[in-house]
Amino acid sequence: MSTSVTSADTPASSASKTGEIPDLDQLLPRVTQELAKTATHYDRTGELPRANLSLLHTHGLLGLAVPAEFGGPGLPLVALRHVVGAVAKGEPSTALLVTMQYIHHRILLGKSGWAHALRTKVYRDALESGALINSFRAEAEAGSPFRGGLPATTARRVPDGWRLSGEKICSSGIDGVTWLLVWAKSDDPVPLVGAWLVHRDSPGIRVVETWDYLGMRATGSHTVVFEDVLTPQEHAVDVFPSPQPPAPEAADTLAFQRVNSALVAALYDGVAQAARDAFIDWLKHTAPTNLGAPLATLSTLRQEVGRLDGLLLQNRFLLDTLAGETSLRENEAGQLQAAVTENVVTITGRILDLTGNHGLRGDSPFQRHHRDALCGRVHAPQRDIVWNAAGKLALS
Repeated sequence: MSTSVTSADTPASSASKTGEIPDLDQLLPRVTQELAKTATHYDRTGELPRANLSLLHTHGLLGLAVPAEFGGPGLPLVALRHVVGAVAKGEPSTALLVTMQYIHHRILLGKSGWAHALRTKVYRDALESGALINSFRAEAEAGSPFRGGLPATTARRVPDGWRLSGEKICSSGIDGVTWLLVWAKSDDPVPLVGAWLVHRDSPGIRVVETWDYLGMRATGSHTVVFEDVLTPQEHAVDVFPSPQPPAPEAADTLAFQRVNSALVAALYDGVAQAARDAFIDWLKHTAPTNLGAPLATLSTLRQEVGRLDGLLLQNRFLLDTLAGETSLRENEAGQLQAAVTENVVTITGRILDLTGNHGLRGDSPFQRHHRDALCGRVHAPQRDIVWNAAGKLALS
């Protein structure tokens, strides 16, 4: 499917860092190849893929979701999901940071609590220097905020703004992100709860290198500690009284669900595509002596490839629906995301089965792809939440 952006998609005045919208059809295959060369290294070292992010910025890809009114291309979701998939096919940890960037630029910076000058600053930083933004919400005791509960992280009122103290886990890209949206509660008698914007260079931010997970090892999702970190008054960008959270507009909720699910699902579909291509290459170039021909000549394995491609075809149509269909109802985006994720885990797991001992070797890409695929299940909304909500709706 073409990923070109025409004048019908984006106003002619829109511009990326270089003043032009990249030709994605030409660019993305090259980006995938370049990033793929780094995947084994970053998986083994767990280093944050700074060079990859620099490459993406050079090509103007980190600001593609910046709206046109702020000087960006403001690309549609259908184009953004292709970019995420192409980056993930090369190196998925890099793609996770790009995914979070696009979600924030497309949805979260549009909320009413943002001062225009502050919103402009964040967007301009992305376009000019490739500055990343991400949310930091999870805490060791509370777990995912999507499952309820107040954060332990506290924002204390002071004359010159707020002082934040607390600790966050699973803080993806913390050593490479410029703008941190920190989920906290205020010290007011009736506490405010929500997101405070903090610059990464603010004194009092300390990173504890705890990220040692099975997959997505280069996301640098370490623990971050905030020790009386000062942030200006206007940086309380999305807060509300804890007993009376505002009722979200249905359209806003559905828009967030669609963008989040489309981009996260595209990321893990990219992992499955990389696994499939590596499997095809392995079948064509592996010729056991007892067979006297490549494994690709066996009808049983050709059937397996057909089955895998069928699952990828399903994913393509599911992603097309997520990115292009605006009439999805509540929870349906999460259901489609869960379906794509399960197909990805099935694909990478089956390839690992079929490659046997070869696939389990430390230098094999197949075990890496499967480990990365399993991480797709931990992204919100998780399967149990999605399926429970769908069942409740069906039975109501």
